[in-house]
Amino acid sequence: MKKQLVTFLALAFSAGNVSSAFADGPASFARGLSGNSTGSYITEKEKIAPPFAQVLFCAQNPAECRDNSGSVAVALTDREMLELQNVNNAVNRTMVGRNDPRNELNGDVWRVNVRRGDCEDFALTKRSRLIAMGWSSRALRIATAHTPAGEGHAVLVVRTDKGDMVLDNRQSSIEVWRDTDLRWEKIQSGTDPYVWYRL
Repeated sequence: MKKQLVTFLALAFSAGNVSSAFADGPASFARGLSGNSTGSYITEKEKIAPPFAQVLFCAQNPAECRDNSGSVAVALTDREMLELQNVNNAVNRTMVGRNDPRNELNGDVWRVNVRRGDCEDFALTKRSRLIAMGWSSRALRIATAHTPAGEGHAVLVVRTDKGDMVLDNRQSSIEVWRDTDLRWEKIQSGTDPYVWYRL
């Protein structure tokens, strides 16, 4: 019964957001950026199914998956960069990294504001803290990728006027997405957290 409910939720969320995915489109992410911006930005391709664990996370934590109608990009002043660094370092330092138990939904359960968790829990916690500080949810997106060792990984991508910046639990430094060692897979829409794109 639990598996049937989970499947129903996944289908409902995916089907309910198809129209908004195509209405927004990948080009919508470029709106609001400074015309003289020289940053490096991720290019979204076609719509793709969201991670199943993310669908369940949003069903259980709807407030964490709400669009706050803010800007799609943040002007990255010294103050904003300091806030990003402080949040990245604080979460990386205080959360204990651990993989999800294999008996929990194939070992992939997304959680936010927990004391211990895996990569997506780090990313979700950073996103939640930045939103609580007044950051636009539209500029804060979860992305999945693979590490050089081939392991699945999730990070927080912050869209700024200086490029898409990556907050990773594997390191304290914040890098432009193109400068990371990740092989990118998919990313959340900025305007609809239930919609994802292939990279």
